[in-house]
Amino acid sequence: MALINLRSLGVTLGAPLFSNLNLSIEPGDRLGIVAANGRGKSTLLRAISGGFEPTAGDITRSRGLRVGYVEQDVPAKLLDATLYDAVLQALPADQVDSESWRVDVVLGELDVPEELRERQLSRLSGGWQRLVLLARVWVTEPDVLLLDEPTNHLDLARIGQLEGWLNALPRDVPVVICSHDRAFLDAVTNRTLFLRPENSQAFSLPYSRAREALDGIDASDARRFEKDMKTAQQLRRQAAKLNNIGINSGSDLLVVKTKQLKERAERIEDSARPAHLERSAGSIKLANRGTHAKVLVTLDDAPVTTPDGTPLFRTGKLWVRQGDRIVLLGRNGTGKTRLVNMLRRAIAQPDVAVDGIKATPSLVLGYGDQGLSDLADKDRPLEVLTRRFELGEQRARTLLAGAGMTVDMQSNPIGRLSGGQKARLGMLVLRLTNPNFYLLDEPTNHLDIDGQETLEAELLKHEASCLLVSHDRSFVRATGNRFWKIEKRRLVEVESPEGFFADVARNGA
Repeated sequence: MALINLRSLGVTLGAPLFSNLNLSIEPGDRLGIVAANGRGKSTLLRAISGGFEPTAGDITRSRGLRVGYVEQDVPAKLLDATLYDAVLQALPADQVDSESWRVDVVLGELDVPEELRERQLSRLSGGWQRLVLLARVWVTEPDVLLLDEPTNHLDLARIGQLEGWLNALPRDVPVVICSHDRAFLDAVTNRTLFLRPENSQAFSLPYSRAREALDGIDASDARRFEKDMKTAQQLRRQAAKLNNIGINSGSDLLVVKTKQLKERAERIEDSARPAHLERSAGSIKLANRGTHAKVLVTLDDAPVTTPDGTPLFRTGKLWVRQGDRIVLLGRNGTGKTRLVNMLRRAIAQPDVAVDGIKATPSLVLGYGDQGLSDLADKDRPLEVLTRRFELGEQRARTLLAGAGMTVDMQSNPIGRLSGGQKARLGMLVLRLTNPNFYLLDEPTNHLDIDGQETLEAELLKHEASCLLVSHDRSFVRATGNRFWKIEKRRLVEVESPEGFFADVARNGA
């Protein structure tokens, strides 16, 4: 029996986010919702939770149903609270004294260390803050759980922990998840909804298998669209011939027939609009200016240390060659970011010696970090492009439009952009830098699945040489052709990332 029913549901905010959506949520469902950035996933969750009124259609819920909605961001009023108190405050006031034990149970289920429980939320990492939001909802014992981008800011160990926790939940509690993490969706879902402005598609399959089924439907739609458009063109050609004959002969019958053919062609063209083609969230393109050098970077047993000089690991003798797409694997705190920063200095400042690292002088660096710190919130996209590159205003506006930014967005502070829009701006800046070596730290953060797949395709298409750090397992598998792993204070090359992924899943952080 369905706990929640959506009938002919639609939301229009300037343009339709989705329309005529029919969906039921039943006990045992693990439903993944997939859509491009800004296409209505969070809005749909808010509507299901009762926090947003849809433009059209109805939502019915079983009597007394408790819906738990885990949003993406921590409310500002909670940042000064301790982790424990933030969860305790989620209980009804009359249960705080008598039911506080439930907080300990939930924090225990989520493996929250004792030393973190009395720490202020503002002093916790984004990953721990995400788990606090989940704990605040779960402690209220909801009948349905809604999760909005739950893996944002989580490292691989925490993602694996979350997967295990979700898969261990009572089967009668349905879970609805909005996420861009393809591997995560495959691990925890049994149904998938592809949310679209028109003709959303639902499958009783996890993401990857559902995507294959969707691609088959879309390919069939595309073939039907091409056939219908050819038919419409033939009708228009016939109408043009009859129109000429009718004019020359003065036949009213032929004029009427011409009008009928044109109207029929218009009806076919209107109905043949390919539903699978969505409005683009903005293109992602990379560049590779190339280099004649075969060896781009040499690591000669470089020592990697903490800022205070504490040894973390040594690199041994390794080389980065042209065409390498190296993925750097390692647990949190092992020194991945330190090595990335050392490589960045060695390439960007060749006159400054970096112990044990030598970069070829012809390298032009394209660097992107997960926080997009190179893009200040107070700057404006148009100013960033015209200031950094030799571009006229019109050319800069055209490039920004291609990256998904309207005229208003181009002149507003970057801080007002969504995470996905800011990520696409960062990729545009990288492209215009025209590098021949990329250093990318969590490049898929904030990118929707379309953006992730486009970035993968661009790296492969341009045979870009790069070193990547990423917690996105699908992205790592698709792009990497070499893998360096930090273990036992050494940097070693391994054949694949799968052993590392399995070890993290088994043993956590």
